[in-house]
Amino acid sequence: MTLQRRLMLAFAAFTLVVAALFGLFAMAFTYVVEDGFIEQLLHREATRLRAEHVRDGRWPAPVNTPMPMQVHEQAATLPAEVAATLADEPGRREVPGAEGRHYHLLPLVREGQPPWLLAEVSSQLIVRPMRAELLRWLAGWGLAVVSLAGLLGWWLARRVSRPLARLSEHMRAARPQALPRLPGGEPSDEIGDMTRSLDALLGRTRDFIAREQSFSRDASHELRTPLAVLRIGLDRLHTQADAAQRRELLPLQTSVRLMEQTVATLLMLAREPATAPVAPTPILPLVEDWVLAHAAALDARALHIDCQLGPADALALPAPVLQLVLASLLANALTHGQAGGCITIGWQGGSLSLRNPGAGDAGAGSGLGLGIVQRLLAQHGGTLAFEQAGGQTEARIELDRP
Repeated sequence: MTLQRRLMLAFAAFTLVVAALFGLFAMAFTYVVEDGFIEQLLHREATRLRAEHVRDGRWPAPVNTPMPMQVHEQAATLPAEVAATLADEPGRREVPGAEGRHYHLLPLVREGQPPWLLAEVSSQLIVRPMRAELLRWLAGWGLAVVSLAGLLGWWLARRVSRPLARLSEHMRAARPQALPRLPGGEPSDEIGDMTRSLDALLGRTRDFIAREQSFSRDASHELRTPLAVLRIGLDRLHTQADAAQRRELLPLQTSVRLMEQTVATLLMLAREPATAPVAPTPILPLVEDWVLAHAAALDARALHIDCQLGPADALALPAPVLQLVLASLLANALTHGQAGGCITIGWQGGSLSLRNPGAGDAGAGSGLGLGIVQRLLAQHGGTLAFEQAGGQTEARIELDRP
């Protein structure tokens, strides 16, 4: 339900409750005034009757009253409907009768005991004959007031919700690459203050994004270019060197490649992850590319690769992400694995595992920080877990299933 509709309903409901409450108060007030007038006449006549009874020792008949009154010295002389009511409720003062009659009863000596001064007051009733008309009048005015409150609520809701709706439209259309400037001219109230504060925050966010984008562009150019030159130079030296020199150049070549992976991964983490579904990327070609690129390093440590992957084994990760994750984990196994061992790459139940013989902390130290790899996987809905058992270190990559 929209804010505008909630405000209108709240105004209408509150007004309806208030109108109904004051209508009940008005009806109760008229009944009290009417009954008070009748009771005043009864008490005035009862005072006269008691005075004459004290003087003469008898109860005289009421005289000169605007409504019929009688003194009943015993219950048997009362109208049947009044007597039946007093039999059940001796303290009753008001009794409705048949055919529009209505009685007021006042004990002259003792409560609930004869004699009674009885008055048939139907000719004096003002509220009861016009009760239906009075209720219709109250209902009509109540409906008019509720309608007026609904119009007031609609006007106020539009005045309040219009800037909020405009703000919501601008924020809904906002993109990180192009944050909007919020419309000015808002009223000087809480909504206007919020709009201006949010616009200032968006301005700072735009500046922050611009700085981050500039940094990413500069870092991409200023870091990748010298690393590429260094790698090409080392590769050229490697082709011209003898066996002993190649062994000396191998750590430098490995370090340069790991630095390139680090820079690529950090730049990838700086980008916003894609929200569209990602097509699965085959794993086997990426493993083969890495093995070919690091064949010399693998031979130097006498490490073997046991690849148990099939052509159809794939992970729903972007190819650059999966390539960086594999390169980091294989470089970690290459660096910390036991010389002369075997790196086993397997696929089971939709998860990729890399297992190699080696000691040490699986999560500490590698060509590319494993904390960065975990962040990169988490950004794309994946997890990285390590397990050590029987002298084997196993890294397992799994994706969250919907």
